[in-house]
Amino acid sequence: MCTAATYKTKDHYFGRNLDYEFSYNETVTITPRNYPFHFRRMGEIPTHYAMIGMAFVQQNYPLYYDATNEKGLSMAGLNFPGNADYKSEDPKKDNVTPFEFIPWILCQCGTVDEAREKLANLSLLHEDFSEQLSLSPLHWMISDRNESIVVESVKEGLKVYDNPVGVLTNNPPFDFQLTNLANYMHVSRKDPENLFSDQIQLSPYSRGMGGIGLPGDLSSASRFVKAAFTKLNSLSGDSESESISQFFHILASVAQQKGCCQVAHGFEYTIYSSCCNTDKGIYYYTTYENSRITGVDMHREDLDGAHLVSYPLVEGQQIHMQN
Repeated sequence: MCTAATYKTKDHYFGRNLDYEFSYNETVTITPRNYPFHFRRMGEIPTHYAMIGMAFVQQNYPLYYDATNEKGLSMAGLNFPGNADYKSEDPKKDNVTPFEFIPWILCQCGTVDEAREKLANLSLLHEDFSEQLSLSPLHWMISDRNESIVVESVKEGLKVYDNPVGVLTNNPPFDFQLTNLANYMHVSRKDPENLFSDQIQLSPYSRGMGGIGLPGDLSSASRFVKAAFTKLNSLSGDSESESISQFFHILASVAQQKGCCQVAHGFEYTIYSSCCNTDKGIYYYTTYENSRITGVDMHREDLDGAHLVSYPLVEGQQIHMQN
């Protein structure tokens, strides 16, 4: 499963934890403005906004997990099993496959409002990338520096939710996740007041007791609450170092460690965490075995080019010895 979040200091940041049981050898991939996108039903877009993000490149096509374009619009797809429902081709709709969805939006839209216009006539098409690579059941968060939305293709159709929290995890659907936050209205960054009874004197015996009841398990609903609380109460300075450090701490609050979540084919864990400065186009990441932050700046590449540029992830712990 996964967690995505936004954060704003002087600049705006967008990123996610990718939690899964194995890696597809994903890379930080830059798609320049003149790389031609060939869509299965929507023709070709030869020139578009450049973008950077994490992708599994297959047949010279970037299957983006998350990405940000040069205008600062960001998007991430997260696992949504049992609820995601993709459709048959509809001649009255713009039919886009789920694996094309991130490029379809980011190559044409610079803001969430522009994305909403594209979503108004969108149908997510049930068509696999290839015989070897079938569709993943996903939902998506789309964000700019001013707002976020969540997009879910379910049996009832395409649903678009405003996301005032700027956080997304997995199941259940997003409307439940927002409603569920009401169960934690008592949680606070402050020391708790004695509401137990006015007949007995009770006082906090430890710092942090205002957070009692905040979930700490790895379920999607619990991670949503924990990430939302951490993000909405987060404080940092405006510098790039302070901002990205705080963002990675937000993601670390819901990271998954190997051995704690057993699935059918092993153990789910946080394969990578990302943080993109959407104003500057710099994509930062850490991996499970490398907690040192690595960055890739899209503006150091030829954004008027026509070929994908990919950087393999730096794996293995980077240790600095002081003596």
